[in-house]
Amino acid sequence: MANGTGTIMLKCVVVGDGAVGKTCLLMSYANDAFPEEYVPTVFDHYAVSVNVSGKQYLLGLYDTAGQEDYDRLRPLSYPMTDVFLICYSVVNPATAGVCPQCPIPPHRHSGEPKELQPPHPNLVSILCPGHSTC
Repeated sequence: MANGTGTIMLKCVVVGDGAVGKTCLLMSYANDAFPEEYVPTVFDHYAVSVNVSGKQYLLGLYDTAGQEDYDRLRPLSYPMTDVFLICYSVVNPATAGVCPQCPIPPHRHSGEPKELQPPHPNLVSILCPGHSTC
């Protein structure tokens, strides 16, 4: 979706088990800083401007909680998402299975809930390996 300045806005929600590196990935990209210690995230948001082939994008990065305690809170960040980044730990194989927090099934169905439908028909889901100490 474009705003009034011609900048294309994209929403990326990062999901996955706790302690797989979601926050480390986002902080490293958005702030050019790597967190030194693990602090569980409930919810955080970062915004990054990116220029790709002469087009300006504003990438909204949404960091969600991986802990089961927040299963009911996490879906509040799903509406109007363009990209779901599904993270898992390469050193903990149990996190690489079917992601219980994953808001979309492996195969997209035309009857998906309206709140998960993006502003365009090209919803993307990406699997991302992370590290378990972040």
